[in-house]
Amino acid sequence: MPESTVQIPDYLNTDLPVTERVDDLIKRMTLEEKISQMVSTSPAVKRLGIPAYNWWNEALHGVGRAGIATVFPQAIGLASTWNVELIQQVASVIADEGRAKHHEALRKDIRSIYTGLTFWSPNINIFRDPRWGRGQETYGEDPYLTARIGVNFVKGLQGNDSHYLKSVATPKHYAVHSGPEKERHVFNAVVSQRDLYTTYLPAFQACIIEGKAYSIMSAYNRTNGEACSASPTLLQKILREDWGFEGYVVSDCGAITDIFANHLLTESREEAAALAVRSGCDLECGCVREYNMPCDYPHLEAAVEKGLINESEINQAVRRLLLARFRLGMFDPPDQVPYAQIPLSVVDSAQHQELALETARQSLILLKNQENLLPLDRQKLKSIAVIGPSADNTLILHGNYYGTASRPVSVLAGIRALAAEDTQIVYSQGCDILETSRHGVEEAVQAAQEADVVILVMGLSQQLEGEEGQIEGNPPGVTSLGDRDTLDLPDAQSELVEAIYQTGKPVVLVLMNGSAVSINWAAEHIPAILEAWYPGQAGGMAVAEVLFGLTNPGGRLPVTFYRSVDDLPPFRDYSMENRTYRYFTGTPLFSFGFGLSYTSFAYSNLKVDETSIQANQAITLTVDVQNTGGMAGDEVAQLYLKDIQASVPVPRIQLVAFERVHLSPDEKQTLTFRITPQQMSLLDDKGNWVVEPGEFHFWIGNQQPDVSAAVQPDTILEGKFVVTA
Repeated sequence: MPESTVQIPDYLNTDLPVTERVDDLIKRMTLEEKISQMVSTSPAVKRLGIPAYNWWNEALHGVGRAGIATVFPQAIGLASTWNVELIQQVASVIADEGRAKHHEALRKDIRSIYTGLTFWSPNINIFRDPRWGRGQETYGEDPYLTARIGVNFVKGLQGNDSHYLKSVATPKHYAVHSGPEKERHVFNAVVSQRDLYTTYLPAFQACIIEGKAYSIMSAYNRTNGEACSASPTLLQKILREDWGFEGYVVSDCGAITDIFANHLLTESREEAAALAVRSGCDLECGCVREYNMPCDYPHLEAAVEKGLINESEINQAVRRLLLARFRLGMFDPPDQVPYAQIPLSVVDSAQHQELALETARQSLILLKNQENLLPLDRQKLKSIAVIGPSADNTLILHGNYYGTASRPVSVLAGIRALAAEDTQIVYSQGCDILETSRHGVEEAVQAAQEADVVILVMGLSQQLEGEEGQIEGNPPGVTSLGDRDTLDLPDAQSELVEAIYQTGKPVVLVLMNGSAVSINWAAEHIPAILEAWYPGQAGGMAVAEVLFGLTNPGGRLPVTFYRSVDDLPPFRDYSMENRTYRYFTGTPLFSFGFGLSYTSFAYSNLKVDETSIQANQAITLTVDVQNTGGMAGDEVAQLYLKDIQASVPVPRIQLVAFERVHLSPDEKQTLTFRITPQQMSLLDDKGNWVVEPGEFHFWIGNQQPDVSAAVQPDTILEGKFVVTA
């Protein structure tokens, strides 16, 4: 008799379209089994061969919380590169390491938190106020820069295979979410439709439509009264109907409980769960043993029985979730999934370490360089004093949501490695990051007095800024303060800076922080200032290279440095009026887009293809950029636009294009930029996007223009065009 053939179920038949396979699997599942897959700790369904899966993993600036991994600069540092191609490369490397770690975990039958392929990154909330402790996780204050960095990060994480996803990117926290941290579980962010659509949503829209992110995470708070995790406006109308999103929505961790317990929008957990799912939230981050976190989606079975939700709505959510797992290759033989072949040896490989160093280099921003104090001549320095609480600190390099760097390099270690052999390096901590003790000041002053030059390494830490309740990135037993009340450096650090300055020695200030600081006194007195953020595992080496002129700083600020918290509206006010460079009417300490170089650049030969266009036309312009100095370096050309005759409130200026280019001395490159009708449009009082007739001005150069100035610097060229009726 012929051998009998075993008929495999359709959901395991890799020759069938993935949608048919998923539909077949759902038909075989009970209601209880379906609901079990809607929480982040999804158990196995053994009778159907569905493996257990934990949806929670992190990839903010490297694979997080899962042991050794390549640690790139914190997200705010990634944005400071203004280099979208580099960011896509970084994200691709992160996904490679995540894939390798995931498959190694499976080989050991480990399916716990932080081993999966669904990454809850990037954080693309707009950093509207520098007091927000989680602003360090974002790409800054500008919707366009955030969108461009975010789209490329998403593409890097998800890969370019036509059938399989390398990993799933999850832009968060959707939407209108940026503090206060202590109120995030109860807060109602009230925002106008104009601010919602012109500031808070554009980056999410770009990541979904252009980046094709397959997941999105909803926020804890309410927006205009609706819980973000159960918002028909955000999750159904905007996300699915307007943007055509076909992926799944995951709640922030514990946010479904907030609907009932904190926002008080329902009278029971069953109602909260049903409301969230019916509004479009497919997956609950809950039932997390590691964080003693309850969950509410298991109450969906009772909700179905009570008629609060029907099984077809459950099926829709489960279908979206299973589609993600199928597209990740979790139901296919590993040899058919190209990303399953990535070896564990890629994790923290030499190539990835070099990329971390290069990214750190490109993230550094030179804020001041009076009389060209930098770069320092290594051969002429007999002694260097390295002073400050962040100088010999490797934990601070990591920021938050990080993996463990195998060989992190502090600023002190980087200086020691690159200084001339006969140069004496003297280190003194001087003070703690936050504590008020002044016990080390005398020793630090003495070290400075005996040195040729002083490198002061100051700033913030996860203790001073972070997530509500955050212990990550802090010394044992220390919890982050969350949001900040002031933009100043802690008093002990400020006093140490002034004491060292009084020695009369040349001083370089290196800042390590995740948000803007009001260093007004230092900006006036200290001759050289370098912004390093939390620069990742290679941060100390990158800083040392810049200090000694082995590399040329080319980063630009993705946020405004204000002079005082007094320049800001109330923190709880989500109106964009007088916030960020787009609306701020005061004088900043350092402007969005600002950054210096060791060389000089010139802009010339500006050409515009049209000076009068119809409302549906784009504008194309070209400009020549030349390195006119004596050192190779990177220039970031920035294009800003202003609608001169708008009938409704619009930004005073807005970034519409940029490009980072590397130029050797005397090298010239022609750059081409395009201003689209969408970038010329405004949201009228009826909620329509329109391009109004009138005059538009634009500026292109190496920094943000001062629109109130009669004459711009030589490095900024200005033009205009008219949109006709």
